Amino acid sequence: MIATQKEKQTTTGKQGVMDFLMKTVPTPLPKLDDLVDGTVIGHENSTLFVDLSPIGTGIIYGREYNRAKDIVKNLQPGDKITVKIAELENERGYISLSLREAKQKLIWREAEELQKNKTALTLPVVEANKGGLVIDWNGIQGFLPTSQLRANHYPRVQDGNKDKIETELKKLVGEKLKVTIITSDQKENKLIFSEKNSDIEEIKEVVAKYKIGDIVEGEITGIVDFGVFIKIADNLEGLAHISELDWSLIDKPSSRFKVGEKVKAQIISIADGKISLSLKALKPDPWSEIKDKYNKGDIVKGVVIKFNKHGALASIEEGVAGLVHISGFKSETEMKQKLDLGKSYNFQITTYEPKEHKLTLVYLEG
Repeated sequence: MIATQKEKQTTTGKQGVMDFLMKTVPTPLPKLDDLVDGTVIGHENSTLFVDLSPIGTGIIYGREYNRAKDIVKNLQPGDKITVKIAELENERGYISLSLREAKQKLIWREAEELQKNKTALTLPVVEANKGGLVIDWNGIQGFLPTSQLRANHYPRVQDGNKDKIETELKKLVGEKLKVTIITSDQKENKLIFSEKNSDIEEIKEVVAKYKIGDIVEGEITGIVDFGVFIKIADNLEGLAHISELDWSLIDKPSSRFKVGEKVKAQIISIADGKISLSLKALKPDPWSEIKDKYNKGDIVKGVVIKFNKHGALASIEEGVAGLVHISGFKSETEMKQKLDLGKSYNFQITTYEPKEHKLTLVYLEG
């Protein structure tokens, strides 16, 4: 049977297989790297012959045969396979094929479909590093960044130490997570997963029970540099950002809160299945209480509570602080020579808009 197929290939003479086919085959001809379906004819001298009717016969041989040995050894005449066009016409007059590359291309094509349909997959974590988790899918190792973890798996490291984050992430190695593919790129060999959207419909169903303005009671389940996680229902956590914890400045949430502590909060945002919370919204707004107390141009006493790239923050009332801009000094060094954290100084109000919580000050020497 194989010999008969070879004879067919040689009937075209010098004009070449593809030239002959272009004149005789009405169907569109395949191109390099195309995937085509064929039927296994048989093996001969470390070569696999594949019937690609109506375009001719293809072969898998040489390096491609050796690379696909684990697949080829189980193939029998009559088996249907998908192959990739590696060469339109080789020195033997056949179409050269790749079976292993076809398999990889099919896998990546499936990944694209899964990404498009946002299909949830339950996959094993095989490794962890400082940036996230390595996930295995169909023999391809993809990456799940820490930022794409669900709240209950997010590493609750208070000081943001990367070594501690890696230690926490390693606890997930061996577990299976429900994830979706958010990036698939065969050329870059890049496969990125997200755990956040895997149960998006289920999460949306739970979140739908709440609305902005609702006051909820929950338990603090995690404390990080940028805020606290609060469990407000089964499988539902909200985040209270550091700026929403109190009207007064908080540098380290861990200095004010503890895991397991019960707190009340107000829902201030609901988006994409995520709930944002505010603890300070349930406390009296100190700005409204002093709205008529000060005016632009007033001289006030203020305590320096923080330095940042813009200058210094000075508190004139509990929960009310204004910026002393660095431009009021010759340099950052001069500013820190004249102002000490925790000390009180005279300042003049240059901007006062209590409704917008806006206050700017200028330092008065002497």
